Amino acid sequence: MAKAFKYGAHGITGTLHSAERKLLRELFGDVITMLEERALVHQLPDDIDPLYALTGMRPESMDLPAVTDPALSKLLPDASDDPVVAAEHRRLTEADLIAQKTGRLREAQFLMETDKIVLEKENAQRFAQALNDVRLVLAERLEIRDEQDAERVSEVLDAAEVETPEEYLALVYNLVSWVQDTLMSALMDAEY
Repeated sequence: MAKAFKYGAHGITGTLHSAERKLLRELFGDVITMLEERALVHQLPDDIDPLYALTGMRPESMDLPAVTDPALSKLLPDASDDPVVAAEHRRLTEADLIAQKTGRLREAQFLMETDKIVLEKENAQRFAQALNDVRLVLAERLEIRDEQDAERVSEVLDAAEVETPEEYLALVYNLVSWVQDTLMSALMDAEY
């Protein structure tokens, strides 16, 4: 069983057992895969202007398609309700956002190599961001839209009583939420 993250003399520490670490590592990997698949739309053709190739930016004439997966759109939301503004923002920033998120998720995967996790404040913040990305995807898959949906999901606590894939996903969501909550509490303790 996991032990909550706490702030102490050695930094922010927590313990996750092998099954929990394996699950989190797989979840981080799943979100990385989603982001990497989206990154493929950013690949520039070989005959692109060298300036664009150097910066990695797409010319204005090369629009990116909008994100269609609702879970991925939680990670890469439109910057505006105006489709023209949203497309321009996506063209200029999405590749960097994908790289940042993927980097944090890979770092989080690496942290899952040992039972005891010891973090400095900056590592803990990046780990919390990676956990949040996983939670956003899980929340969308579980169709959490309001407080009643959140309560429905939070009631699934006993693995022995899980009978459906949705209940299993709710159990996973609750674990990720608990890990993130204890991490955020430890980060707040580190501030004072």
